[in-house]
Amino acid sequence: MAQHLLHVRVKTAKGRKKSSTAWLQRQLNDPYVIEAKKQGYRGRAAFKIIELNEQFHFFKKGARVVDLGAAPGGWTQVAVKKVSSTEEKPIVFGIDILPMEPVNGAKLLHMDFTDEKAPEALKALMGGPADIVMSDMAANTTGIPSVDHLRTMNLIELAYDFALQVLVPGGWFIAKIFAGGTDNQFLAQMKKNFQLVKHVKPPASRKDSVEYYVVAKGFKCSPNK
Repeated sequence: MAQHLLHVRVKTAKGRKKSSTAWLQRQLNDPYVIEAKKQGYRGRAAFKIIELNEQFHFFKKGARVVDLGAAPGGWTQVAVKKVSSTEEKPIVFGIDILPMEPVNGAKLLHMDFTDEKAPEALKALMGGPADIVMSDMAANTTGIPSVDHLRTMNLIELAYDFALQVLVPGGWFIAKIFAGGTDNQFLAQMKKNFQLVKHVKPPASRKDSVEYYVVAKGFKCSPNK
């Protein structure tokens, strides 16, 4: 990772909160933000999935990938490149409640994943099973850790349920998760359906963040699937 040698200081503008100034200063001096711009990624989060893949090697050429909570598109960009998805033969699919600029080589759905119609709409877009389901979804924070944890865990469980429906035997599930009281129960449940389950915090994840990532390898296909 290239390092940014010149520290940028941001003056507090009239009407701007100190917290906003601090966030802006952190962004301007974040080496991952700077490197993302250099490499054409839509955000620093792209390096989280890159670092996870460097550790676990889940992206393979030709693998079919689903990106849940895809906006602004950094993970989708990485997936397209790693699995060689093309406009002629797209094998990367994404969904988000937020509008996204198109990503060459991917098919995107602008829809709220919590909508009960979303899973079937996404399956129709995919037109087949997936080798990898990945989710960087997180609920908007309220500032109350226990509430934020439960709201994000709800999204992760929805992503997990979808993964169980669409993954091929041996498939992968990668998702952002927040540390808290219910994550251990979730990990225990995942171990029943996958051969190996790991939770890691990639270097691109900020140290002061409660987020980490769960990587599940080797989906055990259910008999009735």
